[in-house]
Amino acid sequence: MSRLFEVTDSEKVWSGHIAAVRIDTLVMPGGGTARREVVEHDRAVAVVALDDEGSVVLLEQFRHPLRRRLWELPAGLMDFAGESARSAAERELGEETGLHAAHWSVLVDIASSPGFTDEAVRVFLATGLTHIGRQGDVLHEEADLKVVRVPLEVAVRGVFQGRIVNGSSVSGLLAAAVALGIDTDITAASLRPADDPWNDASAVSQGPGIPDAPALDV
Repeated sequence: MSRLFEVTDSEKVWSGHIAAVRIDTLVMPGGGTARREVVEHDRAVAVVALDDEGSVVLLEQFRHPLRRRLWELPAGLMDFAGESARSAAERELGEETGLHAAHWSVLVDIASSPGFTDEAVRVFLATGLTHIGRQGDVLHEEADLKVVRVPLEVAVRGVFQGRIVNGSSVSGLLAAAVALGIDTDITAASLRPADDPWNDASAVSQGPGIPDAPALDV
């Protein structure tokens, strides 16, 4: 029996509020061992909430690691014991947007960054929206949260323009456009050039100040 990538030792080196770090020692091909850092993180959910006019619900939310606000789908952690992914998605949609959806389906499952973390995200499509008012307490970053609706094709263009960069949001919006047959007018000729400046893009960290999320071409 092959022993490739067998874990021979595992050490938890740090534990925080929403993540922990462990170091595993693995048997590698060709002999010998190597150590790999793993960021442990709860599974999460995200929601492409689409209204009857074809607009998707987006949040402008501050993200400290990038020191800026980003456009994101409603999303959150599955951090309640025994909670299903759909139940977590329904809860997060109500907490962050004050919306309830009558119809649910799975769009995509994402391994967020499998080179260093075990975090996984399930992205749902939710339709038949009604307003129920924001549920639960509004704390910390969520007190700064702005909820908007934009046509799905505008959000998809925002992905290709580099204005929407959150991983689950990019995946969910593109998947929804494919599933729903949305005409986005995106072609190879409309893509950004390879030398498009990246140091000031919304996917990378900024200097002093906290900019708003980049404007979407509504």
